[in-house]
Amino acid sequence: MFAKALAKTILFAVLLVSVCSGGQARAGTELLMVEQAGCEWCAAWNAEIGEIYHLTPEGKRAPLRRQDLFDKWPADITIKGQVHFTPTFILLVDGKEAGRIEGYPGEHFFWPLLAQMLNRTPRGPDN
Repeated sequence: MFAKALAKTILFAVLLVSVCSGGQARAGTELLMVEQAGCEWCAAWNAEIGEIYHLTPEGKRAPLRRQDLFDKWPADITIKGQVHFTPTFILLVDGKEAGRIEGYPGEHFFWPLLAQMLNRTPRGPDN
């Protein structure tokens, strides 16, 4: 019971920080999720966050884009190094890597790590 209340409090705090820290980023900001079939941590992220991500302030600032680890890499993306683990979340700004989270540490760690990356990204002219 306590853990569930703590999780809700943490999620609320992360969302509040995100909302108060600037709204929408540039149109070219995306969160790339590199995944693969059979990845249990990808499945955990999908179950815990995947269905609500697009509804959150983070999801609005950095819409989710998916990439299979073994598919051909899109030409419009430049990353700083190979992806070795799934899931790996790469924050893209104008198609270039601005940060990454390797693995899925659980929802209690994912949101603050994502918020840190987003808060370091450039803002558009309206923000």
